[in-house]
Amino acid sequence: EGTMSLKQIVGQKLFNEVIKPLKKPGKTGSWNVLVVDRQAMKMLSACCKMHDILEEGITIVEDLSKSREPLTSLEAIYLMTPTKDSIQRMVDDFTIRRQYKCAHIFFTEACPDDLFKMLGKISSKLLKTCKEINIAFTPYESQVYTLDSPDTFFLYYNAMKQGDLAVNIERIAEQIATICATLGEYPALRYRSDFDRNQELVQLVNQKLDKYKADDPSMGEGAEKARSQLIIIDRGFDAVTPLLHECTLQAMCHDLLGVENDIYRYETGGGESIDKEVLLDENDDLWVENRHKHIADVSKDVSEGCGVIRSSILSITISFDSLQDLSMMIKKMPQFQKELNNISTHLHLAGECMKQYQQGVDKLCKVEQDLVMQVDAEGERVKDAMKLMVPLLIDPAVRQEDRIRLILLYILTKNGITDENMNKLLQHANIPLAEKESITNAGYLGLNITTDSGRKKVWVPTRKERANEQVYQSSRWVPVIKDIIEDACDDKLDSKHFPFLNGKPSSQAARAPTSARYGQWHKERGQQQAFRSGPRLIIFIVGGVSYSEMRVAYEVTKDKKPWEVVIGSDQIITPDQFVSNMRELNKTRD
Repeated sequence: EGTMSLKQIVGQKLFNEVIKPLKKPGKTGSWNVLVVDRQAMKMLSACCKMHDILEEGITIVEDLSKSREPLTSLEAIYLMTPTKDSIQRMVDDFTIRRQYKCAHIFFTEACPDDLFKMLGKISSKLLKTCKEINIAFTPYESQVYTLDSPDTFFLYYNAMKQGDLAVNIERIAEQIATICATLGEYPALRYRSDFDRNQELVQLVNQKLDKYKADDPSMGEGAEKARSQLIIIDRGFDAVTPLLHECTLQAMCHDLLGVENDIYRYETGGGESIDKEVLLDENDDLWVENRHKHIADVSKDVSEGCGVIRSSILSITISFDSLQDLSMMIKKMPQFQKELNNISTHLHLAGECMKQYQQGVDKLCKVEQDLVMQVDAEGERVKDAMKLMVPLLIDPAVRQEDRIRLILLYILTKNGITDENMNKLLQHANIPLAEKESITNAGYLGLNITTDSGRKKVWVPTRKERANEQVYQSSRWVPVIKDIIEDACDDKLDSKHFPFLNGKPSSQAARAPTSARYGQWHKERGQQQAFRSGPRLIIFIVGGVSYSEMRVAYEVTKDKKPWEVVIGSDQIITPDQFVSNMRELNKTRD
């Protein structure tokens, strides 16, 4: 189906609603400045290429938070979040100094009234445009989004600061609503009922969504879209997945190679070693093809790919009989050069992951998988989990973070242990008591960690039998979210633990509010064309989504046509980040 991905939809919307309408016909001095705050910058760079922006009459993209050269002959387009900080800086540009000729403001989402009043300080002659574009998230990949809200984890799971929590969930509810609006969805809302706060969040999302629906009644229309669902799930529904060593390429790169902001840095070997930086994103076909494969397959496939290109170069070299053939070959060379470069990057990447794997991650994987599956690779029940773990816990070569991850996994599979046993384990594993909180704080997620005061009743879904899907013993565990997503698509998801907010929709028509502001006459019918007609399942995990869970969204989308699964969170987490978030969970935050 030739429909656009989340990234493309957002990119197109930014061009059509913000940048293009203000492009002036080509006379000199007709350029615009684009000023963005941190969040808008993330969004922009995720889905628009710099040269495309410059082609649309933008002369420079500036960071709102930095002091900038005054350009008083140019008009400025501000793309920013409606926060006090960003608005104050923008106001300063026109009150403290005269930074630009005039301002066109585009807020990422609805601007609260009290903040909107701040704009009154600017003379109305200088304020030419003020609009809300309703895209308050970063499209990270074609089926993955992030809200860039690192505080959410700490506020949602530790209720020390009620005021901050209220502000934060109000904001993320708005952000989630803009995802649905951007995708043209008005989904049925579901949430995991076992964690109380989820209901509060889903009700807020409902209010915000109804406002968007009232403004654009065509949102979510269509027989197939009537099946779309948004499911809100707290991180405690599966704390195993974000702790495991995952052996697929993308997860390994982020977990083990210190890939930051999706940039992979490495040194090319050989005589003159150069430092290289490569962006791992969807513009790289090899990355898209390999990111969800097991590392062993990647190594194999990439070296084969290398062979294919080499042999095609050889065959051209051998076959030219005339100068014409030779010039053909020279024309093709740069393209081969580019492909070979890309392949060598991926060989490097796979090689480094493989090396890590062979230098100890393989041992960790085996024990982790046996622990969480409770059977070993041969299908034998694991009788003594302790015996499995101890060699790794006392091995000085195993990182402290990895020992903590192991202990947490052990406790989760046991559904909690006594405090005394935990202290023994920590002592055994040579983990300082100060680190104990990274483990006990998992209790805030609603999990049983210490059982001294008895166990909370925790509902665990029955896992699906997937023996036939298994290829590698190092990746037998399947993230719980996969069962949840498949069941939701098949209309089999447990409705007691995942209730619909407004009861199960018999047909969507029943819950469409009509616009309070104006009738339905003003919407152009043409604007829905870009949207796919099939149903979508939008998943929001509160407190971080892991790379293995992102992979699942793509796997199920392949298996369950016509569904498309879009997954995201307030942040994307690696296992180390998950553990460090837990360590900080009960600290007071400034």
